Amino acid sequence: MKEEVLEILKYKYETMDFITEDCNLGFVYPLELHCNYSRDQILAALGGYDEESSPSLQAGVKYFKEKKLDAFFITLNKSEKDFSPSTLYEDYAINETLFHWQSQSRTSDDSETGRRYINHKKTGNKIILFVREYRTQEGYPAPYVYLGEAAYESHSGSMPISFVWRLKKEIPAKLMREANKGIV
Repeated sequence: MKEEVLEILKYKYETMDFITEDCNLGFVYPLELHCNYSRDQILAALGGYDEESSPSLQAGVKYFKEKKLDAFFITLNKSEKDFSPSTLYEDYAINETLFHWQSQSRTSDDSETGRRYINHKKTGNKIILFVREYRTQEGYPAPYVYLGEAAYESHSGSMPISFVWRLKKEIPAKLMREANKGIV
């Protein structure tokens, strides 16, 4: 029996997709890297919901001012029936650590928000990414994969701004095919 259990454990170890990790953002929160979460779970975990309010999130970014944290909610494959022409952003993984993301169409590089993104390291703000392939999955809102913290690498343009972010941890191989949909 002991040998059978060891065989099963060995098989499970060899076929494991990834090992979860905590990410240190400077405060306690219950999200683990590369795990799936609904938008509501993410907002609750980061303090976006409380006993008195549960605000809706229509935009793809939530700024938690008191935590100096921007959470980006990214849908990779956008359809024209679900998104307006002004929100069909070009978001994709360039490789395992670089991610191309476009800001909201009204964000300029000299706006308060644009400057917050560009200068986030200097000001102590953090950027975290949550990514999903499609808006829905089997008729329900698709969960997001937590890619963790990202740091500014470069930007170009304005309204929207095209950013390149460097992830602290590599995107797992099982997610790369979906995440780099912009690469031919």
